[in-house]
Amino acid sequence: MIFRTAQESDAEGIASVLQDLFDAGKRRKPCSAEFVLGHYISHPDSIRCTLAGDQSGRILGFQSLRHAVADNPYDVAVGWGIIGTHIRPSAARRGVGRGLFALTLDAAHGFDLTFIDATIGAKNAEGLAYYEAMGFREYRQLEDAVSKVYQLPS
Repeated sequence: MIFRTAQESDAEGIASVLQDLFDAGKRRKPCSAEFVLGHYISHPDSIRCTLAGDQSGRILGFQSLRHAVADNPYDVAVGWGIIGTHIRPSAARRGVGRGLFALTLDAAHGFDLTFIDATIGAKNAEGLAYYEAMGFREYRQLEDAVSKVYQLPS
């Protein structure tokens, strides 16, 4: 498996991961390359978007880390990180998420973050279990989601 920072030229491949999740009923949001560029790769608050690929170059998944600024759409405390993880269903349970999170933690340390928020759909059992396994703990419940927090060691 190959891990690296996502670039603009990866937008179509990342969109195909989101499309696979949509097709599997695990995603309800847009899956275009333009969406990927605006929300993950080139977002102004982006710290890092890391992807995992196989030897053939096919993208298996990606993880984004943003800096929470005032009035962010997730209502996350200013100064925290905001993480999002998306793994192709066919690549689940193969170490993709664990490998991505190791690199995201490096980026979080480099940005001097203390906390990272993950807000997961309340019915997304796989996502909830993944973040729990990475060390995130629930800190708030929303109408249809659960917010978990990871505290980085100082």
